[in-house]
Amino acid sequence: MGTYSKANMLDLLEKLVNIDSGSYDKEGIDRVGSFLYEQYKALGFSAVIHEQSTYGNHMTITHQEARDPTILLLCHLDTVFPTGTAAKRPFSIKGNRAYGPGVVDMKASHVSLLSAVSALAANHDSALQNIAILLTSDEEIGAPSGRKIIEAEAKGKKAVLVMEPARKDGSLVTARRGGGTYVMKVNGKAAHAGIEPENGRSAIEELAHKIVALHGLSDQKAGTNVNVGLIKGGTSVNTIADYAEASIDIRISKLEQAAVLEKKIQSICKTPTVEGTAIELIGGITRPPMERNEQTVDLFNVIQKEAQALDLTLTETATGGGSDASFTSALGVATIDGMGPVGGNPHSEEEYVEIDSLQERSLLLERTLVRLSK
Repeated sequence: MGTYSKANMLDLLEKLVNIDSGSYDKEGIDRVGSFLYEQYKALGFSAVIHEQSTYGNHMTITHQEARDPTILLLCHLDTVFPTGTAAKRPFSIKGNRAYGPGVVDMKASHVSLLSAVSALAANHDSALQNIAILLTSDEEIGAPSGRKIIEAEAKGKKAVLVMEPARKDGSLVTARRGGGTYVMKVNGKAAHAGIEPENGRSAIEELAHKIVALHGLSDQKAGTNVNVGLIKGGTSVNTIADYAEASIDIRISKLEQAAVLEKKIQSICKTPTVEGTAIELIGGITRPPMERNEQTVDLFNVIQKEAQALDLTLTETATGGGSDASFTSALGVATIDGMGPVGGNPHSEEEYVEIDSLQERSLLLERTLVRLSK
């Protein structure tokens, strides 16, 4: 099996972190994608570029000798951070942790994957011919352009390994909640709050009724949650609000919950409580849940055995956050998420990766690819 240079891995990680690649920064995403492809190209890989006009380009990378790969490695190039963040808060190391925008979600994962592939190439391992790598550009915003490509690449594969970071305790992810977003728009009638309040129809009052009803749909035991996370409305404190708006986040644990929950939400928003107001509801489920099923458990067991051979204790967990793993799992393809290095606090200024886990998880990935290719 391959050996991994910590210095080289950190050097690559620093280069990647210091390139801004927020989901709406097409130029930055394409820079990261092109940089990574040059590394893979040197290892004998070629790429199909899925050109995008609004978002960054997606890229399918396979070895030049590959014919029908059965393993898909799924990674995303985008981060949640706006352009300019890398200059303000560049890559840094404190103790055994590395910091910077996107350092664990998921630029360290790119380092881990590239290192594992480099080790396979150094060993002239035939597993190289059995993998397809898909780099997508819009995972952090729900994969509006990437979903169809992900689903097309996953069809016919026997395993999908998603390179999201491992959890803080090193666990892999075998289940994720699905979810989606709605926007509720309420129109009322403006009036002076002191002179003629009776002539107004408050959109904010109507919105308040709906927020309470929507939050009442959450069922923690069933694994469903409805949360109104953003609201806005009104023009001044002494005016009956003629418009109000709410952004709604929904989470589900099982696919069959989607239609039931959507029907309840639509029912709540169908009839106004405040006479004279009108409601418009747009949105829906954007990601199916990643359910823990037999295929996923079997795949986890394979990876766990490879971890044991490395004297690693590997556990599995479920998480409420979404990822592109949901799309491949919903197709019935065995999917494991969290195959990247260990870290924490993603999407924040305190985001970090455990430096020692770069080598550890790269070796585990390499061994897993070899095992799955036999």
